[in-house]
Amino acid sequence: MLNRPNDQAFGDPAVSEPARDIAAAPVDMANALRALAMDAVERAKSGHPGMPMGMADAATALFTRFMKVDPSRPNWADRDRFILSAGHGSMLLYAIHHLIGYADMGIDEIKRFRQLGAVTAGHPEYGHTFGVETTTGPLGQGLTTAVGMALAERMMNARFGDDLVDHHTYVIAGDGCLMEGISHEAIDLAGHLKLGKLIVLWDDNGISIDGRTTLSTSTDQLARFRASGWDVVSVDGHACDAVVDAIDEARRSDRPSLIACRTTIGFGAPTKAGTEGAHGAPLGAAEIEGARARLGWSHPPFEIPESVRTAWRAVATRGRAAREDWEKRLAASGRRAEFDARIEGELPADFDEKLSAYKRELSQARPNVASRKASEMALGIINAATDLTLGGSADLTHSNLTLTKGLGSVAPGDYAGRYVHYGIREHAMSAVMNGLALHGGFIPYGGTFLVFSDYARGGIRLSALMGQRVVYVFTHDSIGLGEDGPTHQPVEHLAMLRATPNLHVFRPADAVETLEAWQLALHAEGTPSVLALSRQNLPTFRTEHREENLTGYGAYVARKPKRRRDVTLLATGSEVEIAFKAADMLALRDVDAAVVSMPCWELFETQSADYRRQVLGTAPRVAVEAAARLGWDRWIGERGRFVGMNGFGASAPASDLYEHFGITPRGVVEAVCDILTCA
Repeated sequence: MLNRPNDQAFGDPAVSEPARDIAAAPVDMANALRALAMDAVERAKSGHPGMPMGMADAATALFTRFMKVDPSRPNWADRDRFILSAGHGSMLLYAIHHLIGYADMGIDEIKRFRQLGAVTAGHPEYGHTFGVETTTGPLGQGLTTAVGMALAERMMNARFGDDLVDHHTYVIAGDGCLMEGISHEAIDLAGHLKLGKLIVLWDDNGISIDGRTTLSTSTDQLARFRASGWDVVSVDGHACDAVVDAIDEARRSDRPSLIACRTTIGFGAPTKAGTEGAHGAPLGAAEIEGARARLGWSHPPFEIPESVRTAWRAVATRGRAAREDWEKRLAASGRRAEFDARIEGELPADFDEKLSAYKRELSQARPNVASRKASEMALGIINAATDLTLGGSADLTHSNLTLTKGLGSVAPGDYAGRYVHYGIREHAMSAVMNGLALHGGFIPYGGTFLVFSDYARGGIRLSALMGQRVVYVFTHDSIGLGEDGPTHQPVEHLAMLRATPNLHVFRPADAVETLEAWQLALHAEGTPSVLALSRQNLPTFRTEHREENLTGYGAYVARKPKRRRDVTLLATGSEVEIAFKAADMLALRDVDAAVVSMPCWELFETQSADYRRQVLGTAPRVAVEAAARLGWDRWIGERGRFVGMNGFGASAPASDLYEHFGITPRGVVEAVCDILTCA
């Protein structure tokens, strides 16, 4: 363990001597971060100055001595990744970006911190600001996403070697990140997989919003990380040499590393340093004036001496040289086109052709299989057609059916495989997949039961917010899973997922729709997808091959009325078969029904108003889905009826459950006859 050095190169908030001309460049560089943070928060009258002020020294040590980034090429593939998991301290990141010269981070943007339209959002947002590797703010998500990035680096290294892939993933995490439950899953998985290029700097300041962290936790974090297979060291976070030595040591390890940086929140603030008062509110003009005096920072707000700017720009100069050297190696490797296509996630030119040929086979063979099995069959074709897909499951591989022949398991120290055993860690799986997608080189998909989308929700929301091509394979999608009972039977989950912006929720009704859903998910570069799949067998009704992807319309007429449209039956997934049978029964009563399959509401919403009117028709509508009603009224209208769940499920064989809850052809007929006069 590294001890606190005797020298106080980065100052001490307890020192009461007058302001002084600081000669040591690292101190000036760190104080520039502090000044920008407290001034921007003060101007905005909103924000979190404490963490940036406390971690300014450690961040300065990291960036000036180790970080490999080039602001002129923010997306350079072999750059180091820096994740501010404690995203509330966003001004630390923005101040660094301003000083090293990102084109979008001029001083005017610092002054517009937290204002509408500014790139300096309250929490870092991927795609909104150059150099922000992932959206953070929900504590623990950034740390876990970083595990995915570090895993992607090792997997790409296994495919392209050290010359093309050799970078680190650095994280600044706070006490809150380590308290969140997702952190347990993340550090366990990272330690197990021996992700040696993952280095976490913990802002160990002992303060949370309510006060001292001892109010709510007594965990020995160092022991916890050690128990999970990490290298661990504790240092004075305000001592440059100690932080540098710790990072240098961590970079030589074959295990992930935690560097506990003991810091003072709001470092330099005369009365608020070391208290919760520095956490989430502006310091105030008097406190800032006192902090300037204590830190020896005599410059006006938002003014940075040229000597400090020059010192920070050296980070960019070093990074540009590293990037140019890497580009030369890439050009000489003979694999540039392959590498670029991989990073960009480009599907092979013949990908759709292979899927279309398989779809023709399905229409001819007419398999009667569960859609989870149809998904496995589709993945057999997909995984053979492209190396981009990276599978996995939260310890439900043989229930989710997400593993296909030849993928091989990712294992500690062996990253050549294409299948990740996430363990019983749905929270982590979703965030790790985000990291894999953000890094580039893979299209991750991961499986669990639909009911456990509750656990994965945080990562799913960030997948959608960041526009990442992540595929969630959620099987056992209804009461149709049977005897496991209401704890495992999803009821409200489709509604929750459908309520999420920029998320495609597919509930395919047969093997053909399942393949089409996979095809759409893999082409949706800016949108994550959910595949809600059945446990029970579903007959193939798409028996005439069509090149066109009908699932891409979101909804379509699966069976036209013979003479007129008296009623429209709307259904998804396993209930499409029920709608077909109900239509047959209605025909015996001289009621002509159209059957509409609605595998993806979100895609249906994007269709023209004319197309939607054509599909929905003007006749009364009855919807059938073994889930909650919420959301269906939009499609069935005021005259419509819904056949589905109005509470939780029960433990029984699937057929008994459908009968018990009235989700049957007879139940649909009764709903229709409640609207129409049936013979």
